[in-house]
Amino acid sequence: MKRWIPALVLVPMLAAASSFAPVAYVRDEAHSRINFIAHSRLVDALGTFDKWDANIMFDAERLENSTVEIVIDAKSINTRVDMRDGHLRSDAFFATDSFPTITFKSAIVNPLGGDRVNITGDLTIRGHTKRITIPSRLMFFDAEKKMGRVKGATTIYREEFGVSFNPPVNPIEPEVEIQFDITFKAK
Repeated sequence: MKRWIPALVLVPMLAAASSFAPVAYVRDEAHSRINFIAHSRLVDALGTFDKWDANIMFDAERLENSTVEIVIDAKSINTRVDMRDGHLRSDAFFATDSFPTITFKSAIVNPLGGDRVNITGDLTIRGHTKRITIPSRLMFFDAEKKMGRVKGATTIYREEFGVSFNPPVNPIEPEVEIQFDITFKAK
């Protein structure tokens, strides 16, 4: 005896079977960066992290199916001032011996229209995890070359992540700007 499947059940099943699945991508190391700016009274600290990795699952047809996971080597902090970088690695700031990585793992990718997208996820610094949203732009995606570029920026409150040291001579603002620019290519 043949089993009959109502059309209302079959249509979603066929649509799901024919949808594109996210594809694995990695960052292009030469064209990707993560920067920060910490403002203070005397001089702002502009820096980057030199060692990090990104695992990207990208669905060009349905951006909301995309994910990103970033793992940063906290000891790779680089402000171009060796003494400051050593202080930033210490327990006063990032405590990199106890917390060697900084991570971000997306939970929601929300297309806003055009090239705009909000990436919401969990940022972990010094063992403190907070959900943040990063307004971002998909600069381009070339399906034929299997590569693209996304960039974004947000502000976090460093004290929420246990980074609360504040020297009396040079007070540091509680807000830190974070910027990323990632060119990604097929794995």
